[in-house]
Amino acid sequence: MSKMQEVLLVGEGNFSFSAALSETAGNDVRITATCVQTEVRALAQENAANNLRRLRDRGSTILFEVDCTRLKEHEHIRHQRYDCIIFNFPHCGRKSGVQKNRTLLAKFFVSSAEVLDDSGEVHVTLCNGQGGTPRDNPMREWHNSWQVVAMAAEAGLILSEVRPFDGDKCQGYRCTGYKSQDKGFHVDGALNHIFTRSLPYAMPEKIKIETIMGKETITYELPEELNEYVNRDFLGQQSRHPVKLVLEQFLREVKSLWPVCIVSGSFPELVSCRQEQLGTCDSNLTPPDVYWIKQTEMQPLSWRKGRDRDYGSAESVANSSGSYCLRPSLLLHVQEIVQSKDFSPGTLHALSGLVFHRVPISHSQSPILHQLLLVGALPSEQLPLLSLRNCLEGLLLPYDASYKEERLGEECRVTIHSQDLQELGRIASVPMAGSEGWGSLQLCVVLLDLDHLAALTFAVPEWRLLWSTDPRFLAFFEQRPLPGPFRPFSLHPPIYRHDVSFWVEPDAFDELDFHAAVRVATGGAVKDVQLVDRFRHPHMGHASLCYRLTYQSPDRALSRSQVLELQNQLRRLLPLRLQVTLR
Repeated sequence: MSKMQEVLLVGEGNFSFSAALSETAGNDVRITATCVQTEVRALAQENAANNLRRLRDRGSTILFEVDCTRLKEHEHIRHQRYDCIIFNFPHCGRKSGVQKNRTLLAKFFVSSAEVLDDSGEVHVTLCNGQGGTPRDNPMREWHNSWQVVAMAAEAGLILSEVRPFDGDKCQGYRCTGYKSQDKGFHVDGALNHIFTRSLPYAMPEKIKIETIMGKETITYELPEELNEYVNRDFLGQQSRHPVKLVLEQFLREVKSLWPVCIVSGSFPELVSCRQEQLGTCDSNLTPPDVYWIKQTEMQPLSWRKGRDRDYGSAESVANSSGSYCLRPSLLLHVQEIVQSKDFSPGTLHALSGLVFHRVPISHSQSPILHQLLLVGALPSEQLPLLSLRNCLEGLLLPYDASYKEERLGEECRVTIHSQDLQELGRIASVPMAGSEGWGSLQLCVVLLDLDHLAALTFAVPEWRLLWSTDPRFLAFFEQRPLPGPFRPFSLHPPIYRHDVSFWVEPDAFDELDFHAAVRVATGGAVKDVQLVDRFRHPHMGHASLCYRLTYQSPDRALSRSQVLELQNQLRRLLPLRLQVTLR
């Protein structure tokens, strides 16, 4: 038996919309129609008495003198949870300006959230231009609109859908209330804005991780800015995450050329690596880009015995600033895969997993991503590098990828970039000694950014959405077949910009540390950070930096008041974390 749908209408005038809705809705919908006026004043409006009779004939509830900004205080409404709350053409009355109407909206949204079911919707119909979204035609300047999305964010609501308002479908509907008169609003081009709840902002707790390396257990604290991204298992066996989907799709394409074997064994995300080793495994890596890890519990590294000639003494390695790091590239595992007893010529060996990069905050760069590594010793006469390139070109054809080929000694390398010039992947090959029966071989390596490929394939607008914990994100990809490109569940999220300025001592400031502090203090709510001003004091020698932070969330409600609190939180954190002096 289906649940009875509870629908609440507020701010009704002559009750014509409520009456029409009650007659078109099914028997599993129960309507409560309210207005702010007394019954006597409501009945004075044209055709109101007939509309109220239509409502009562359908068994609807009618309430008078209901303040839509204080719904929780009403004796009847406070005990209900509504699946849908509707407010058509809200207005403060008379010649009220946009600021008063914004305040009305904000208070209404907060009040609605108190009686809204967890999966419920709030519908607000506005005249064309009032909402302040790109759906308005023409769109007003932001300061001259009602900023409906920002007002809803004050109540933790996001805009999930916008539909044209079609009053003709409601038999007998006549809009009233313009400037507190029995006169209609201009409904041509009016839009119905549909809001739903978003997940709240929550600062992740510190995470302590234990990793077994050799015969020892290494205990360390994960960098705070990465806490919400670990232990998500996007590549798990039952996962329908878009990263897993593109991995499966790509491996199907490659299997049409070569056998593919999934690499077994443990490849921990914490690796032992000295700084000078980075460039030898991946020329794109530099020490500042890597998350170096210090143990929280120092333990003897007995598993390193006998290797002191390569790494120094166990004690010096344990205390070295570059002994352990979060894996910056799967290329670190190439030699381990090649030397494995399961490695065989003619087969591509596939390894996928997380890698970590210290990068500035931007819409295109993520501090954590999934990579796919393919390693194989393939017959030279079959032109494996060309075959793998053709496979990738076919897969990436819709995305206008560019390819740059270069030779470094015996190595041939092809670098792949997407339209935004971000590196998407690499293919490389180098001659190697043949194996019995195989003749001349090429050691071929393919490295692919799965997160970037998933965003391109499914039209996910930015990388933060790939890590959204909102169930609506994954629900889209659980549909079979997929209905097309990804459709965001949070439309036109508001943007807020704030500056932060501070003094730094010469050569004592690491900009990536600043970006990490921003991530920690704002919980990932900042989309972009730009240095907008810099000058050096002529006498004191220290420098002043001013950064502009762009706050915007792709999946959660972000209100002006929340942003101010996050900005203040950042200002409290910076002097403690970076030893800077705020201006």
